[in-house]
Amino acid sequence: MKAVKWIVIALGLYIGLVVVFESLIGFIQPAGDGTLVITTIDGDGNAHDRVVSRLESDGRLYVAANHWPRAWFERAQENPDVRVTLDGATGDYRATLVSGAEHEQVNSDRPLGPAFRFLTGFPPRYFLRLDAPAGQG
Repeated sequence: MKAVKWIVIALGLYIGLVVVFESLIGFIQPAGDGTLVITTIDGDGNAHDRVVSRLESDGRLYVAANHWPRAWFERAQENPDVRVTLDGATGDYRATLVSGAEHEQVNSDRPLGPAFRFLTGFPPRYFLRLDAPAGQG
C-alpha cells in the first residue's frame, strides 16, 4: 500500500509541475529570434495573439502545437486565414494542418528534447504550414 501511495504522490507532483510550467509559458509568452506572433480569429470575430516558435523546413514556414493548451491551434484550424508577425513585418497567411511525410519531415528537422517533452507532459505534436498569398512575403 505504501508503494501505491508514493506513486500517487509522485504522479500528483508531476501533474502539478506540468500545469505550472504550461501556465508560465502561456502567461509569459517568451518571444525572441526563433518566434513569431500568430493572430487567430475566434467564432465571435475576436482576434487573439499568441507567441509561438517558428519552424522552417524545406524552405517553408511552420508552427507547432507542442503544448496541451492549444486554443490558438484550434482557432487556426477553424479559420485558417491568420495574420503573422515575423521579424517586425505583419502579413496574411493560410494555415494548413500537415500530416504524413510532411509532418514526419518537419518533426525530424526540429525534434523536441526529452526534458521539454517531460516538462510539457508529453502532448501530441501537430504542425501548421503557413503559406503567404502569392506576391506576399
